[in-house]
Amino acid sequence: MIIDELIRLDQDITLAINGLHSPVSDQIWTFFTHTQVWFPMYAIVLGCCFWRLGWKRALVATVALVLMVVCCDQTANLFKDGVQRLRPCNTQEMIDRGLHIIHQGGTYGFFSGHAANSFGFACCSYVLLRMDRRLRYRGYAAWIFTWAILVSLSRVFVSMHYFGDILCGAIAGSVIGLALGFAARYICRRWLPEGYGR
Repeated sequence: MIIDELIRLDQDITLAINGLHSPVSDQIWTFFTHTQVWFPMYAIVLGCCFWRLGWKRALVATVALVLMVVCCDQTANLFKDGVQRLRPCNTQEMIDRGLHIIHQGGTYGFFSGHAANSFGFACCSYVLLRMDRRLRYRGYAAWIFTWAILVSLSRVFVSMHYFGDILCGAIAGSVIGLALGFAARYICRRWLPEGYGR
């Protein structure tokens, strides 16, 4: 069946990515996968919002970003409980096929909350910062989306997610992030003209 073929392909891709490990890379991916290292970056991005957008628009942006995190987390949890797909590190077949396990935790993994949050934050923050028309933010886009990709891939490297988990998480997070980002931008342009509240 097509579903069985897709599952097998997902397993093969996951093992191929997970197999690219070394003692050094294990430390790097472990660093990226810990949510604590995200907080300084969140603070920097929020600081940029207050600096470039003015404090009233920045408050709207902050609310949008907080809602994005809540929506991504809750949506991911609903899918995990509903789909109930075991994480690779909890699947004996994957272990027998040579899965390199760095972390174990949680029972179900579809879809990845890390991928959803990182891509949601990337999309939402990029849309919000583009309200500052004086800058193009191409460098920011390259940086923030590279970060989102690395965070997502780290979940495969540490054996917590299949590739399909992070792909679906990235799509879901991007949709949520774009929706909230554009909603916040509409509110700002409709009720907070540029330069107002600086």
